[in-house]
Amino acid sequence: MIANFTRHLQYAVIVVACHLTLCSSIAVALENENSTTKPAAATPTAATAAVDAAPTELLVFPTTVDLTTNRDLQSLVCQLVFDNGITRDVTHRVNLEIENPQLVRRSSNILYPLADGETRVKISYDKFTVDVPVKVQNAVVRPPISFKNDVMPVFAKTGCNSGSCHGAARGKDGFRLSLYGFDPQGDYHRLTREMLGRRINLATPAECMLIAKPTEAVPHTGGALFKPESQYYETLMEWLKNGAQNDPGEVPAVTGIEVYPKSGLLDGAEEQQQLAVVAKYSDGTDRDVTSLSYFSTNNENAVNVSQTGVVTAKNRGESFVMARFDTHTVGVDFITLPKSHAFTWNDVQENNYIDTHIHKKLRKLRIQPSEVCSDNEFLRRASLDICGTVPTSEQVVAFIADEDPNKRAKLVDELLERKEFVELWVMKWSELLQIRSTRLVSYKSTLLYYNWLQQQIADEIPVDQMVRSLLGSEGGTFSSPATNYYQNEQNNLKVAENVAQVFMGMRIQCTQCHNHPFDRWTMDDYYSFAAFFAQIGRKPAEDPREQIVFNRRGGETKHPVTGAMMKPKFLGGEVPDLKGRDRRVVMAEWLASPENPYFAKNLANIVWAHFFGKGIVNEVDDVRVSNPAVNPELLDDLGKKFAEYNFDFKKMVRDICNSRTYQLSTSTNETNESDLTNFSHSSLRRIRAEVLLDVISKITETKDKFRGLPLGARAVQIADGNTSNYFLTTFGRAKRETVCACEVKMEPNLSQALHLLNGESAHNKIKQGNLVKRMLDEQKSPEEIVDELYLRCLTRQPNDTERQQIMDELNKEENKQPGLEDLFWALLNSREFVFNH
Repeated sequence: MIANFTRHLQYAVIVVACHLTLCSSIAVALENENSTTKPAAATPTAATAAVDAAPTELLVFPTTVDLTTNRDLQSLVCQLVFDNGITRDVTHRVNLEIENPQLVRRSSNILYPLADGETRVKISYDKFTVDVPVKVQNAVVRPPISFKNDVMPVFAKTGCNSGSCHGAARGKDGFRLSLYGFDPQGDYHRLTREMLGRRINLATPAECMLIAKPTEAVPHTGGALFKPESQYYETLMEWLKNGAQNDPGEVPAVTGIEVYPKSGLLDGAEEQQQLAVVAKYSDGTDRDVTSLSYFSTNNENAVNVSQTGVVTAKNRGESFVMARFDTHTVGVDFITLPKSHAFTWNDVQENNYIDTHIHKKLRKLRIQPSEVCSDNEFLRRASLDICGTVPTSEQVVAFIADEDPNKRAKLVDELLERKEFVELWVMKWSELLQIRSTRLVSYKSTLLYYNWLQQQIADEIPVDQMVRSLLGSEGGTFSSPATNYYQNEQNNLKVAENVAQVFMGMRIQCTQCHNHPFDRWTMDDYYSFAAFFAQIGRKPAEDPREQIVFNRRGGETKHPVTGAMMKPKFLGGEVPDLKGRDRRVVMAEWLASPENPYFAKNLANIVWAHFFGKGIVNEVDDVRVSNPAVNPELLDDLGKKFAEYNFDFKKMVRDICNSRTYQLSTSTNETNESDLTNFSHSSLRRIRAEVLLDVISKITETKDKFRGLPLGARAVQIADGNTSNYFLTTFGRAKRETVCACEVKMEPNLSQALHLLNGESAHNKIKQGNLVKRMLDEQKSPEEIVDELYLRCLTRQPNDTERQQIMDELNKEENKQPGLEDLFWALLNSREFVFNH
């Protein structure tokens, strides 16, 4: 036994040692790949330094100014754009002239109203001039301070109602505010009616806790939040002096915010850009809320942002800078480059619109994409991604010998027509729809549900139609299998969450208790959307294993804070007319329609993530403002194309696989070696559990047995999420207990490596398949068998060094079978085999 293990290791060492000649980016993760299959990576040539670039445009934001009432103001931000894309903040360098200074005055870059009328502001810098129209209304009117629109924003800006302060579930130091202000009326009550005379004191406002605590006139756990001369102090004091009144009725609501400028490309560390934030209200007015917005960034290593809205460049990289005001969060993209970075883009072929979008972003980042992968790599990569299998040795030899320049596109077309493509996507949809047997869903129902899904995909039913049929389904879980979607999860709130997460990529769970702190969704949105599922009825059928799902035509969803019965409302959409109709059917029609801007993009992102290992929005089911798409233009275009294709998966897969971006090598160049997000090179992806087991079985010519399937069926065909084995569990097969994309574990770990090394999967299947002995019995030479094993496992032949060392080791023994089987074992344990690359 020790001798056998030692021989195993000898061949493993040979395989590893030979593959250390790989290019550096692959050698780290793929110890078994032949360096001769890698095209040389392009190295960008020197270019004129960024400092020599010429300015081409002066941008001023906002482009128009509306000042309404004496309280209003508007800051202007100015951005100079250079011919190489670099931007520079010139807000405090421009010359600003007001056409009629009787109407408007300015202080630095801020405009204030003086008298009603219209005028223009002329902004000049170098050779550029921009005119900004200004309209002033009600310049002498000073409206009273609004609790909701003026006082509550102060609490949000200073962090008083954040989760770490008084917005915590139990408040802090005896005082509680609603988290991020989701309950203004409750906040007003707690502030003015609890602890009378202490929190607010109308007789001596400056001495009440509302003022004394945040100015730290008295000890405050949160420290000093603002100074007595600040805007926040003045707002609270004016409100108190005027009697601390609540709003007498409905006040204009914030309908959205805009952040300016829309993007920035910063030339070196410490470059800065001032931001401006403008809120839009339901009465048609707008307001500069820069000083009341909370600013944050998702990558502080690239840029920092101050609470005054000043963006400061740090290290090379990309960051999404966000501004939050009221319930709205909006972000803008900033890129930091090394100072005066020299770069020349080397033109590369663009196969379709995907490459156009990717290359546009890479040029901005000063990144040159890698070269395309070899034919061997593409054949293996496409076979695994499209069909969940590897090519036979005969297919490898034929594909490499084929001189047709369109052979890759033809391969994609051939793979799309195989039944394995259907089986792979049925498996992926089974995870999204949580197809599994439970206490509430019988095994028979599970099989019927799975078969219904398989038929939908095999018949190429457009996804939008399939989703409408699924979400609007009714009847018995046997006779109408799609109804198992509502049987598997019977909590109506959870059903709403799952629909939003699977079909729109949005996790709205936190809005069950409070407004989303980093997205647009509120508690009102949550319970209005959940109301679509409030009338689902369930009753037993004649067969005790079957349930009937039907529309009860009664039942409402109650808002836990206001107590109001919520009208069904589309997420981010309108309140529909439901008269005489099943709410679910109306919701499903909207969900899969062009009126829903999220559906097509979400599905396109799911498909993209399958082929690249990560989504354009990643994770694919975590779409939110604070988790932006790395290439929003590409995602928008993919969504449009998917809709134009009538949601035909094959057409979308064809576009992706025919793109140069999909066919890039994993080898990097000096410009993209640190890029992990912009798809400038291919990424290493561990083969998922079901596919890896199927591939091992195919290569070793062995068969597996799974519950409900005949001997020899593929693991990807398993219908029930609760059916598994040790291999599948170890390699992270989804149990389908939730709809979260994180259920499928793709990360390699020690348990997986040990199982392949010492477990039954590799060793026993080699013995069970008896492939080496059969080839020897067919009088094949050891050299031919070595080639066959390499072609089966790695989709390539051994290089000269590998071949020589392997043959030297084999020639030491008269009986070649043990040595060849040890080589077989070493190849199945190699990283080149376990990873798709």
